[in-house]
Amino acid sequence: VQLQASGGGLVQAGGSLRLSCAVSGRSFMRYSVGWFRQIPGKEREFVAAASWRTSTPSYADSARGRFTISRDSAKNTVYLQMNSLKPEDTAVYYCAGSPSSGTTIYYRRAYNDWGQGTLVTVSS
Repeated sequence: VQLQASGGGLVQAGGSLRLSCAVSGRSFMRYSVGWFRQIPGKEREFVAAASWRTSTPSYADSARGRFTISRDSAKNTVYLQMNSLKPEDTAVYYCAGSPSSGTTIYYRRAYNDWGQGTLVTVSS
């Protein structure tokens, strides 16, 4: 299984970016995809997840209302639309895949497969 994250870059505060996570090597069905982020020296934290079982996405409090996660089953791709970006959103963003579908998808331990990360830098 491979997850390819892309779409990171440099943006000013208040701007937007859309991250993509392309999944290959397995069926997109019964496969939840989440986004995490990590700042150097800190633990990787949950941002958002799209469960294969429900149509209701999950968000961290820091992302809710600004970020939107979506799945495109035809393209085996999950997107993270990030609006109203803040300097504190600066991090390396990772997508990850899991066969789980419940509340465990909030946690790193639910994910078996990880992409390589894409850097998002928000300037003030």
